[in-house]
Amino acid sequence: MPLSRELLEYLQRLAPSPFRGSVYRHMFGERPPTLENTLGARWNPPGVAAIYLSLERETVIAEGDHALAVQPLRPRIDRWVYSVSVELSDALDLSAADVLERAGIGAAELDGDDQAPCRAVGEAVAWLGYEGLLVPSARAAGTNLVIFTANLKPSAVFEVGEREAVEK
Repeated sequence: MPLSRELLEYLQRLAPSPFRGSVYRHMFGERPPTLENTLGARWNPPGVAAIYLSLERETVIAEGDHALAVQPLRPRIDRWVYSVSVELSDALDLSAADVLERAGIGAAELDGDDQAPCRAVGEAVAWLGYEGLLVPSARAAGTNLVIFTANLKPSAVFEVGEREAVEK
């Protein structure tokens, strides 16, 4: 599906800003927190590598809870939350509802099972070359950070800190 000209123009009018902070990554088993998602998820279509993080610990746990809840048989696997220090030179902040709605994503698209509208936004952000995207979580009252790893500049920082087990 081709990128929407209107969406690209809207995203280009937004001012990217640096992002610096401590965020959280949820992982299952012994998968490393640096592992990219290339299969596709809510904000990245298949083939666009991304790493999903949350600004709040509670949000990242809610995201992990949802990933387990949609499985036909709940796996028994260790769950970990990693703290990660991130520095990006340009991220687009679409976390405000009005900004996200102008990009074509309302509550129905954010919460729905059809990920195509959100993927289109993520694909456009990645195509424009931005390192990251801030978006509201569909699982909790928090914010997620999606990092498009192919766009990371040499100055980008992704330092994995402590990990803690999530209670089963």
